Amino acid sequence: MTLYEAVADLPLVVDDYRLRRHERDTSSGFTRVTTVFEFHGDGHVGRGEDVTYDAEDHDTLQATHDFDFAGEYTVDEFSTMLDDVELFPEPPGQQAARHYRRWGVESAALDLALRQAGTDLGDALGRSYDPVRFVVSTRLGEPPTFDRIEAIQTVTPDAEFKLDPVSAWSDDLIDRLADTDAVRLLDLKGQYEGTEVDQPADPDLYRRVLEGFPDAVVEDPAFTDETRPLFDGQEDRVSWDYPITGIESVEVLPFEPDWLNIKPSRFGTVASLFDTLDYCEEHDISLYGGGQFELGVGRAHIQALASLFYPETPNDVAPGGYNDPDLDDDLPASPLAPPTDPVGIL
Repeated sequence: MTLYEAVADLPLVVDDYRLRRHERDTSSGFTRVTTVFEFHGDGHVGRGEDVTYDAEDHDTLQATHDFDFAGEYTVDEFSTMLDDVELFPEPPGQQAARHYRRWGVESAALDLALRQAGTDLGDALGRSYDPVRFVVSTRLGEPPTFDRIEAIQTVTPDAEFKLDPVSAWSDDLIDRLADTDAVRLLDLKGQYEGTEVDQPADPDLYRRVLEGFPDAVVEDPAFTDETRPLFDGQEDRVSWDYPITGIESVEVLPFEPDWLNIKPSRFGTVASLFDTLDYCEEHDISLYGGGQFELGVGRAHIQALASLFYPETPNDVAPGGYNDPDLDDDLPASPLAPPTDPVGIL
């Protein structure tokens, strides 16, 4: 039985839904807005989070939503029904947002179906929730400095990191970061287009990063005639994130991957996510989880999936408090304890 087959036939009753808007300032210098879809049915509540990045898309949703989700389904029937539902009253600012909102709705439906069945995702899939190793993802400011790393290490001395190198990184900063022996992932952002975090292919930066962090996994490089040769013999260090939306996206990568960053919202549907997880297990591809500044239940969901499928890798699923401009003194350290009494996706 595939992972999706294990949940596809779960009965689902949806009576109505509500939307919960969340907003929070982040350490990356922008205000994050998300929307939690809250499905009510048969005395239970299921939740999923839409992590669409443009705040205007959330504002429009709140002002104009009028979906007819009510009915009796299986999980798979509900997903099929959504194929004919326009989830954006107006076209989104980014096309990827269609997947993000679809995941918010489908994860709410799956969460509700599991709760109505009196079970949790681990039991449904025959897997255990294990402690989750996590890394802290952070940017280093403009101009880049060591200050944010120092602030995090003051609170959590053993913290590990996922960082976004930029061309402005100096050799001295690279040396200081490398001296921490705590940098596990380096996201080159080379696959992004038309976003505020785009990082054009920079052969000099790539060379300095590959040499300065010889044991780190390097995510989303942009391959050009100048940058591709830098990775010869180091393909096993390369991971992919932004392009990964399902099995087809894995099969068209420049070479068979050793690593992938799994962000559930990029897949849109439960079926696409679960089928890709099956594929990666069959092809011995190592996985780690990724986050998108979730403010609500979505954070717990990505932690739960990491707990079930890739608990020991450097998961970018740190508790949301690590994204706050000012850090609390009692932030949890890695690994995160598994849920003691799980229900639904959690």
